[in-house]
Amino acid sequence: MSEQATPSANVPPEQEPSTDFVVRLGVAQRAGGLVVPVLTAVLAFLAGGIVVAATGHNPLTAYRGIWDGAGFNWIFHIPWNTNTVNLDAFNLSQTLLTTTTLILVGLAVAFPFRCGLFNIGGQGQYLVGLIVANWVGVSFASWPTLPHVLLGIGAAAFAGAAWAGIAGFLKATTGAHEVISTIMLNWIAIWGGQYLFGQGGPLQNTYNTAAPESGTVVQSAHIPVFWGNPVLQGLDYGIFVAIAALVVFWLILNRTTLGYEVRAVGFNPEAAAYGGINVRRKYIQAMAISGAFAGLAGALDMLGYLFQFGVLDVQASQIGFLGIAVALLGRNTAVGTGIAAFLFGGLLYGTTRGLNPSVFDPSLAGNLTSMIQGLIVLFVGADVFVLYIWNSRRKLRPRRRAEAAAA
Repeated sequence: MSEQATPSANVPPEQEPSTDFVVRLGVAQRAGGLVVPVLTAVLAFLAGGIVVAATGHNPLTAYRGIWDGAGFNWIFHIPWNTNTVNLDAFNLSQTLLTTTTLILVGLAVAFPFRCGLFNIGGQGQYLVGLIVANWVGVSFASWPTLPHVLLGIGAAAFAGAAWAGIAGFLKATTGAHEVISTIMLNWIAIWGGQYLFGQGGPLQNTYNTAAPESGTVVQSAHIPVFWGNPVLQGLDYGIFVAIAALVVFWLILNRTTLGYEVRAVGFNPEAAAYGGINVRRKYIQAMAISGAFAGLAGALDMLGYLFQFGVLDVQASQIGFLGIAVALLGRNTAVGTGIAAFLFGGLLYGTTRGLNPSVFDPSLAGNLTSMIQGLIVLFVGADVFVLYIWNSRRKLRPRRRAEAAAA
């Protein structure tokens, strides 16, 4: 009976999993989480370089221009000159301003992804937060700065949470796929914004009724600038809010019961339900939290440097969709999302506004940005292929050694 109770004793030693194998497996899994995004970015930039070369430009010169246009070269100029009269310092401050928004819209995609949901509605949630922040910023003109800014940020985050929560509620109650519902909610937010800011709309400015634009946020609702000239769009304290959001994201997922349950549902909803987790509630909570991140991004943009938004701006805005690429490249982690947002922030500003026209045609540069974004999403989706390329080098080493020994 004792022998039957310990069947592992009959397993030959060479078939038992060794500790070294388990350690190597863990290292490989962690390395894959780092190698895939790095190789993804490298492959995307290589493909972009081929396109740049096809247009008759030097890819190295173009990428160097993007690097300098994003202000990344300022980091290596020691001692640092923080005066934004210096063009490099100004470019970096603008890159960080874009990074602030990308961190939050990236988290808006990353958080529900950990729950097994794909939030395509970051753009709509961003717009809803921006609209609410504009309304709060135009109103309550007699309030002091701190409560006015906090009210605008809080109201926008709540509005984004409620907007995304609709998709979570539909998923939980009717099984409606969140991709479809969030896309539809995006269009409702876009058309709603055009109505609200359009001619005769409830939020159109009152001093120029011919212009289909919102009212201008009053001074008391402006987020203070700590780097640069406020008149020239300096870097405001919103960057610290975005960094704090990364910390909150990590804490929720790794140090709370809610995060454990969200990750459990993401791994296997049926097993999570069998374990006593209310899967439907987690769907609603995950989408609401993601919408709060996106709504917060809209508030920081409106109260930080936009201060006004028009019908054409509503149509042209695409920043929420870029959060998908940020989250995928960052592997839906806090650190990865922050790094990916910084990379995309530099790419976005460096190509559209920071790149010298003598280096690369600005009209082509904007398309280059979109192409690299698309390639990153494509390669992230093909992570098996990327890992195959990475692992193939290991297979070549023994083959080369065998060929060398045979020779």
